[in-house]
Amino acid sequence: MAKQVSIVWKVALALLLGAAVVFAAPVLGAHAYAADDSPVAGLKDAKVAFDITAGDPGRMLNILNTIDETREGFLKHGIAPHFVLAFRGPASLLTQTDTARLKPEDRESAAKVAAKLKQLRAAPGIERLDQCSIAMRGQKVDKAQVLPEVTIVENGWITLVGYQARGYAYIAP
Repeated sequence: MAKQVSIVWKVALALLLGAAVVFAAPVLGAHAYAADDSPVAGLKDAKVAFDITAGDPGRMLNILNTIDETREGFLKHGIAPHFVLAFRGPASLLTQTDTARLKPEDRESAAKVAAKLKQLRAAPGIERLDQCSIAMRGQKVDKAQVLPEVTIVENGWITLVGYQARGYAYIAP
């Protein structure tokens, strides 16, 4: 009988300790970064290559706005952004001036994308806007139609590997 009581107490104690850990974890895990222990503390530069494939103009505009907000955030923290935006796949249709192949309801958003690309290219911290020529061929995009702010590269994957080898973080939004 004493052995059964001992086991019951051990099980009860284990349950209580487990509950204490479960309920205390959110409180103990809640930690706001102090200025000196932030993941970007001491960072002088932020090198990022964004691999963008979104073909929907609304989604593309959201991605570009988020990249711009990120760029501004780095600047606000005194960190120099070095951003490359690499366009592949369906996104290739949105780096060109010819909107005839887009749905009529997407053309207004595509014009906003073009304006945002022009604004970004002139913004501090945006180093390049690269368009993969392989993706252009796949999407039947004419080189003459590519926005003047966009640089055509031979192979977007090779370019992205080159940026990563030079220390750029890779982000595929």
